[in-house]
Amino acid sequence: WYQRRVRASSGINAEYGQAVVSTQSTGLFNTHYTGGKQIEADIRGAVYLTVRQDGTDETYRKLMDLFNKTDLHEERERVQRILGTGPNAALRSETLEFAMSESVRSNDTPFVIHGVANAGPEGRDQTWAFIKNKFPVFLERYSGGFLFTRLVQVTSNFTTMDHYKDIEKFFAENKAPSAERAVKQSLESIKLRAAWLERDGESVAQWFTEQGL
Repeated sequence: WYQRRVRASSGINAEYGQAVVSTQSTGLFNTHYTGGKQIEADIRGAVYLTVRQDGTDETYRKLMDLFNKTDLHEERERVQRILGTGPNAALRSETLEFAMSESVRSNDTPFVIHGVANAGPEGRDQTWAFIKNKFPVFLERYSGGFLFTRLVQVTSNFTTMDHYKDIEKFFAENKAPSAERAVKQSLESIKLRAAWLERDGESVAQWFTEQGL
């Protein structure tokens, strides 16, 4: 779901320019929020994701208000999955706690948490620390099923050997038999990413600098 919203948002940004899209999305969102013309369902998630990137408490509260006012699970899902994607660390932390609350269905919790992990390197670190802290709760709640594996997959996007060692050590000390395959796959992914960055990281960084990105 999140990847689809990112692709939709990125495609719009590429066609019209990020500043223009951000301004237009804010206008659409504020009109929608105040009860005016409603955003079409097929672009609503992309608009929510775009406005959430401003990182402000005001936008976060508006999104939470939309979540609390609707009974439609589809709309709640749109909101809860992007709440943690912004740049504000305090709001990401609030989202992680929100994911564990009674306001969020147990089956939706891992996806809300994944939203925080999608907020770049800092979000991933924040999410991993949260998962480690709540690990016994997750293990008991999901009994080693698919949703538990989904949580473990948060680790697959790390890119350093320091993270590799930390994750390997954690799961050696905290056994999760049903997630062994997911842990192994995450560690393999991290190792590949770390090797790629060591080999090509400087040239890629140079390319982005040359492109003014």
